[in-house]
Amino acid sequence: MIVEVGRVCVKKYGRDAGSRAVITKVGNDGFVTIITSKRQKERKCNTRHLEFLNEKVDIGNKELLDKTLGISKKEHPEKEQKRKGKK
Repeated sequence: MIVEVGRVCVKKYGRDAGSRAVITKVGNDGFVTIITSKRQKERKCNTRHLEFLNEKVDIGNKELLDKTLGISKKEHPEKEQKRKGKK
């Protein structure tokens, strides 16, 4: 099945157009939950807005997920907020 958890794809439309994404949840209504390289927050996306690639990753492995999406450690907003709060 092409629409499955862990499938790597590219967003075709919207704010994140052109960025890589990974499917984290599959819904029954034609929508999936994804994480993209531009915005790491999970959100719903229509499957028609995605171009699926022949790659699949384990979403439980954070390092592999970041490497697949091309996210550096400096881009994680939750880590930066924790550092700011400690100062």
